[in-house]
Parts: sequence; C-alpha cells; structure tokens
Amino acid sequence: MLLLPLLSLSALWGFVLNLTMGDAQSLLRANTLYRTLGVTSTDLGLQLQAERVRSAEALTTRELDEVLGGQRARTDQSVSQFKRAVGEAGSAAEGALSGPLSTLTAGLDRLGSIRADIDGGLSSRLSGLNEYNRILDSIFMLYDHLVSVSDLTIFQQAASLQAMGMAREYIAREHALIIGAMADQQLTGPEAAAFTEYAASRKFLHSRGLAGLDVALRRPYEQVFATEPFLTFATMEGRIIKTGAPPVVADGWNESVDKLTSQLDKLGFASSEVLAARTSEAATATVVKIAIAGGLGLIAVLASIIISVRFGRRLAAELAGLRSAAVELSQRRLPDIVERLRRGEDVDVRKEAKAIKVSGSAEIIDVARAFGSVQRTAVTAAVGQAALRHGVGQVFLNLARRKQGLLHRQLALLDTMQRRTHDPDRLEELFRLDHLTTRMRRHAESLMILSGSAPGRAWRKPVPVIDIVRAAVAEVEDFTRVAVETMPVSAFDGTAAADLTHLVAELVENATIYSPPDTMVQVRGDLVSNGYAIEVEDRGLGLTAGEYAAYNALLAAPPEFDLADSDRLGLFVVARLAERHGVKVLLRRSPFGGTAAIVLVPRTIVAEQSALEAGDDDKAALPSRTRKKALAVVSSGTHAGLPRRVRQSHLAPQLKEAPPEPEQQAERSPEEVRDLFSAFQRGTQRAREEASEEGP
Repeated sequence: MLLLPLLSLSALWGFVLNLTMGDAQSLLRANTLYRTLGVTSTDLGLQLQAERVRSAEALTTRELDEVLGGQRARTDQSVSQFKRAVGEAGSAAEGALSGPLSTLTAGLDRLGSIRADIDGGLSSRLSGLNEYNRILDSIFMLYDHLVSVSDLTIFQQAASLQAMGMAREYIAREHALIIGAMADQQLTGPEAAAFTEYAASRKFLHSRGLAGLDVALRRPYEQVFATEPFLTFATMEGRIIKTGAPPVVADGWNESVDKLTSQLDKLGFASSEVLAARTSEAATATVVKIAIAGGLGLIAVLASIIISVRFGRRLAAELAGLRSAAVELSQRRLPDIVERLRRGEDVDVRKEAKAIKVSGSAEIIDVARAFGSVQRTAVTAAVGQAALRHGVGQVFLNLARRKQGLLHRQLALLDTMQRRTHDPDRLEELFRLDHLTTRMRRHAESLMILSGSAPGRAWRKPVPVIDIVRAAVAEVEDFTRVAVETMPVSAFDGTAAADLTHLVAELVENATIYSPPDTMVQVRGDLVSNGYAIEVEDRGLGLTAGEYAAYNALLAAPPEFDLADSDRLGLFVVARLAERHGVKVLLRRSPFGGTAAIVLVPRTIVAEQSALEAGDDDKAALPSRTRKKALAVVSSGTHAGLPRRVRQSHLAPQLKEAPPEPEQQAERSPEEVRDLFSAFQRGTQRAREEASEEGP
C-alpha cells in the first residue's frame, strides 16, 4: 500500500530529472561541438571559399599558378584538422550528426577529382564552381544540426547567425563568379542567372537573420551594412544584375568585397563566441537548477520514504496485532467454544466473547470492535445451535427411552406367550414378532446413541465373540442370508458388548440391504496383533474410490449429526459407537466386487482367556432369551422362515466325540415314558421361570 506511491514518486522525480538533465546535456554537447567541429568547419569553409575563387580564375585563364597551389595546401591542412576534430568529438558527434558528417566527408573525398577536372580543363567555369558549392552546402547542413539545442532563445539566435553565415557564403559565390567573368569580361546566360539567384538569396538571408537576432547581436551587423564597403558592394551587385555584365574596373569590386567579407568574417566569429558563451552560461544555469530541483526532490523523496516506512511499520504492527487476535479468535477460541458445546459443557457468552484488545489508529480499533461484534454473534449463535441440538437430542433420548421401555415390556410379554404356546404355527408367528421387536429396540438404541447417551444394556462378565456376532445377526431382518464362519474362541468386555453387538448389527444389515437377495453375507473374525478383527463381506456392487474415502473419513472422525442427512443414519451410529470404544472401522472393496467392512476391536476390550472360561462356566454372559436366539442363528439354513437346528452344533468338543455303542436295553413301558416326559416338562418350566427372573 505504501510502496506503490513511493515508487511512483521516485519514478516521477527520476523522469523530471532526466528531462532537465537532457536539456543540460544538450547545451553542453552544443558547446563541445562548437569548440571542435564548429571552429574547424568554419575555417574549412573559409579555405574552400578562397580555393573556389582561385579555381574560378584558373577555369577562365586555364593557367595554374603558385597562388592556387598554396591555397589548395591550406585547404588540405584545414580538411585534416576537421577530421581530427570529428575524432575528438567522439560520441557527441553521433546520432543526428552522423548523416551530415557522412555527406560532408564524402564531398571532401571528392575534392581531389574536382581539382583534377579543373587542372585538365574538363570542367566549365560554372560547373566547377558548383562542385565547390555542393561541398560548402554540406558544411552549412552540418551547421544546422550543430545548433539543435533545447533552449529556444539560444536556438533562435544560432539559427539567425546561421542565416547570416549563409548570406556570407552567397557573397563569396557572387565574388567567385565575377572574378572568373572579369578575366574574359563576360557573363554567360546561366552565370548571369546564377548571379541573380545568389543575390536574391543573400538579401533574403540578411533580412531573415537580422529579424531573428536580438539587439546585442543585431547592432554590429546593422553597423556593417551601413558602411561604405557594403553599400558599394550592394550598388555594384545591382548594376551587374541589371546589365548582365561584370564590372569594368576589377579593383573596385575586389576592394569592396574583400573589405566586406573581412568585416563579416570577424563579426561572425565574434557573434559565434558570444553565442557559445551564452550557451555555456545557460548550461551552467540549467545544471544549477537541476542540482537545486533535484536535491530538493531527492530530499522530498527521502523524507517521504522515511515517513512512509515509519508509518508503514506502525501500521504493520497494528495490523499484525489485529491479525494475531483474529487468528486466535478463528483458530483457537471459536473452535474451542464449539468443541466445548459439542461435549455438552455450559458456555458463558459474556465471558467467552471477550473484546479484542488492540491499539493503534481509529480504523484499526473500529475493525477490532467489528471483530468483537462478529465474535459475540458467532458465540451466541453457536450456543443457540448447541442448545437446539441438545434439546433435539433430549427429545430423541426421551422418546427412545420410552420406546425402549415399551419394547422391553413387549419382549417380556412375547416371551411369556412363547412359553405358554405349544402350537408350532403360533410359535413361528411369535418368533417373527419377537424378531421385529428386537429390531425396533435396536432402532430405539440408535436414537439414544445419536443423542449422545448410551443404551442401558451391559454385562458384568465378558461376552464370547461368537455370541455377540450371532446376537447381532439375530437383530437383522434378512438374517437367513448371513453366514457366520467359525471364529477363534475369545470374548469382549461386558460393558462394551451391547455397543459392539449394535455396531456389528448395523454393518450386517447394511450388507444385506445393498447386496442382491440371492447372495450370502459372510461374517468372519480372527485374533490379530492389535486386538480382534471382525469382517462383514457382501456380494453387492460396491462403491467408488471417492465414496469409500468419504465414508472412511466419516467413520474415523464422526462429525456433528445432521438431521437432514438421514440416509446415512447407520453409518453415523457405527461411527459414534466406534469412537466411544476406540474401535476402528474401515470400508473397502472386496475381491468379489462388493464391500468388506472390517471392525478392529482394540486389545483393551478383548478379555483374557481366564475371564472367558469363568464367563462360560457362569453361563451369564447374555440373557437367556438372547442367548437362545443367538444359538438359533447358524450357517446351516432355515426351515419355514425359522432357523434349523443342527444336531450337536453347539456341544463342547468333548461331547461331540462318538460315544461307545450302548448295550441293547429293553423297551420302556408306557408308564415309564409318561414319567420321563413329565419330568422333562417340569424341568423346562423351571428353566423358563429362572430365565425370566434373570436380568442384565
């Protein structure tokens, strides 16, 4: 938040500094170019102008004298000095000057061939002079680029001085043309036209230059234009244009032109020095302004950075405190409150919804207060939801207990009716009704489990695993499809027997519901290193990998029961029972394509062998009616909807051995048979009465 404005401010300061530094660099570059290329190119132009005049005489007389040779030598020396100046300018001569310099260098390289044409008489007077004019035009093009400075006033004065210098060049062109013409006292038509053009250009450039110069630079030129040499030159210039012939007396022309060009050259040099000094002063002033503006800007940027950093640190500290308080609220306090409410503890809203204490700006304090308000609202809502869930749970619990009491009374009544009835058909109907009542009792216990309570059934002694599994199968509607395989002799703690029976019953019922009706459900068990494992396997369609993962996650960590998710009621019950006793339940795909549910009972619940033997001797592990129903559920099938009893299937191993062939006894008389059945009837009646008096 603070870095972006600082970066923007720094970028703006750098941009402005770059612009002003560009102006200063442009002025300093212009001064450097004037001291190097400007001075040498000016001297080169003067030498080329002088050589052009001497070449005009040679083109007319066709005679080469020592004066021309000496001038050519001075021109060559000036060319060498100019090329050295180009090398000294270095990078300052690059960029916009590269084009004009290339053109001028190419023209200077042609100077030898121009001289050769003049010496060989191959050039006419006008064409030879035009060759020199082209080279001088390249020099003035270079001058135009030398004055490209950002200071508008200096640029205007430099452009005006450039116009005055170009006017001086046109005077030199007129002089060269007239010098050649006076040798044979005639001007050809093209030469007269060229002279007229030179004169017109000279007048235009003088007017333009004077109009652009300031008073200090214009006054010296006005003084020169008022002197006798210029006036004489202007008069003779007009006469030549009018007559189309050179002056008759050469001395007057030469004297006026020499004096005029001498004055203009001195004035041009002096004006260039003045302009160079102004450029240097402007550059220095610009640098000073840059230093002041840049320094102040830098101070402002640094001050902004320091203030922003201090403010940012303070704001970061305040936000860090607020963040810590919010994280503590969201990750520790609220989950802790929800967990306490889930355990049924009472929560004081005023005590738990403490105000978040932070210090800092008003905005931070307002945000903290808003968080506090959200906290109070969340805690109040959580307490209300917990109270609602507790109330619903109490309703479930009360209904389940009432229903359980009625079902116990109904089971007792059914047991009495079974004892009094000897008709097989009625016994079958009573058995079915007894089975439905047992299932209803399990559903009532499921409501009690979901409400957070535990069923009332429990036993003091360990209960054999086979009895628990058979009792669980007996509570399933389609129990005839369940095959219980042989299991190792073991027992579970009596306090957990009812819950484990309920857990296995839910898994077995789920297996029978979600598998084809013509398939069997296998139930097997075995002792393992960590306890006792019971496996319930069906032959259904199975589930997807995602569904297995979701159900296993629910079984490993049961969430708060959602009343809208009643389709998975049995899984919620299994998860709650497993969580209560530390039992691990895992669903996976079986090799036959269905689902295998593995129940791992921890070793802390598995009873020792001595306790199991004591429980077997006592015969009190399960109630008599439950034990009888469990013993009736075997893997041999049923008859007419009822379990089919297999002879000697539940006898001790010692009793299963074949007894010795008894001796042939005499047939009993009717009286002995009557007495035997009467004794058997009295014994069974006494056993039923004892079983009815036996309680949990």
